[in-house]
Amino acid sequence: MLTLKAEFKKANSQRGKKFQKDKRFKVLDITMKRNQYRQDALIEILHKAQEIFGYLETEILLYIARNLKLPLSRVYGVASFYHLFSLKPKGDHVCVVCLGTACYVKGANAIIEALGKEINLHPGETTANNQVSLITTRCIGACGIGPAAVFDDKVSGKQTPELVVKNVKDWLQEY
Repeated sequence: MLTLKAEFKKANSQRGKKFQKDKRFKVLDITMKRNQYRQDALIEILHKAQEIFGYLETEILLYIARNLKLPLSRVYGVASFYHLFSLKPKGDHVCVVCLGTACYVKGANAIIEALGKEINLHPGETTANNQVSLITTRCIGACGIGPAAVFDDKVSGKQTPELVVKNVKDWLQEY
């Protein structure tokens, strides 16, 4: 496994060829130009990049850092801080479990444990067949209906380990 520094070095050496061939970078360029290459538009630009590419791979972060004249560490720091950004490809379905204080107190940790035990799926992982990704977040703003989970962008409250495991198993049986 490459270190982050080695990944960026490799991406930097290959960037010229790939950036010229991939039309998606032109769309990203338009977004940066529309924002006048302002550094304070970083989050908006990262959102657009993820929308275009599906996730924020190393070379995309490097490309954004160079164009906005930002340190790579800042771009990576923002991309890795927010749960909505993904540095790896996600599965066909995404389950987000809220681990905010209210949800945690109401049993969100039991949901995570059940998914690990029954499906062998842990936070930050995607199943081997790329069907399901499991993500955790600090808060989704649904404290009153906790523990809460988000299944493919649909918020579900009052979740139990059994309900979440059933939903994920249903996704796995689709194929």
